[in-house]
Amino acid sequence: MKILVLGAGIVGTATAWYAARDGHEVTVVDRQAGPAMETSFANGGQVSVGHSEPWANPGAPLKILRWLGRDDAPLLFRPRADAAQWAWILRFLVECTPWRTRENIRRILGLALYSRATLQQLRAETGIAYDYLGRGILHYFTDERDFERARDAAGLMREYGLDRAVQTAAQALALEPALAGSRVPIVGATYTSGDESGDAYLFTRALAGLAEAAGVSFHYRHDVLGATQGPGGLSGVLVRSAGGGERVLAADAYVAALGSHTPLFVRPLGVSIPVYPAKGYSATLEVTDAARAPTVSLTDEAAKLVLSRFGNRLRVAGTAELSGYSTALNPVRCEALVERMREVFPGAADYDRPAFWAGLRPATPSNVPLIGRTRIPNLYLNTGHGTLGWTLGAGSGKALADILSGRKPEVDFPFLGFA
Repeated sequence: MKILVLGAGIVGTATAWYAARDGHEVTVVDRQAGPAMETSFANGGQVSVGHSEPWANPGAPLKILRWLGRDDAPLLFRPRADAAQWAWILRFLVECTPWRTRENIRRILGLALYSRATLQQLRAETGIAYDYLGRGILHYFTDERDFERARDAAGLMREYGLDRAVQTAAQALALEPALAGSRVPIVGATYTSGDESGDAYLFTRALAGLAEAAGVSFHYRHDVLGATQGPGGLSGVLVRSAGGGERVLAADAYVAALGSHTPLFVRPLGVSIPVYPAKGYSATLEVTDAARAPTVSLTDEAAKLVLSRFGNRLRVAGTAELSGYSTALNPVRCEALVERMREVFPGAADYDRPAFWAGLRPATPSNVPLIGRTRIPNLYLNTGHGTLGWTLGAGSGKALADILSGRKPEVDFPFLGFA
């Protein structure tokens, strides 16, 4: 079968890899000059099954109210005359109910466990290199109330099969001695020993190279302009190359893995999906004192930041800004990343020369991604992964490849249009 994958981020590239491995003829189209140049480019680097609790939870509405008016707030809502934004917010509030949160955790966690195992198998089979570290993820707390809530969440995670251990402050410091220099007191932590970290950009670029060697055709610098429909579904996708030439690419099946831009592609086709861009920020810093820099991947609950070590680089990332499709850098939010790291890891890195970046995460109100077939028989989705694109990417790609090949995926998940 001929398959056209739209988008060469971690999700689209993984889909192409597994579909090609099944013997399909696969073509990938992306508007950038290479793979993983947008949302997958400079994310936090965590393969974090332990982060399966969605943003939409019972405590979220009150926190958002407290953060209103703060330009450095972890979650920043900038109201716009945008019906999609307001519809997303209303659905987000519905997903904050306790029973919806619990069900969403179950769904995300199941897919995350499967995806982490898929990534580990792929790494073992290919030897792919991407600054991988398998030292787990330590989620530390500087507020007692947040720590108490984390104890409850850890119990729920264990019910669903994730070993997320509650740690005292002393145990947290033993796991990551660099935290001893923090100017902010650590009151406790949770630790997911099976979680990992690594550079998603390096991984995706390497996987795209392996896929190309296996016969996948990649067309970079190609803008997706729209699609044409026939009686049996899509009949082609109109693309424009960097040189200005336009052509229609035809296939038997089409996969929309365009991240936050997926709803803009499918809406003219009569398909509406609850995906909205949540802009995230990151700063990449050069390590100047290895003894003061962490080697365990970390999550800072109060600041809603994650930190990963890539060789001699530190990557701090986080925050979510609901402000449309702009990727312009907000200096206040950028500086907030660096200042928090100065507080927690003083002297560890060159804080005067950070490399800032912002990207758009494709977020659903529930944080549960949309994977599977749409009402258009040959149009498939693989999007809506929010902050967990790196965590869920390998498993999402493999599961959708299973669906494309007519197989039932190996993981229990509400895949679209698949009985």
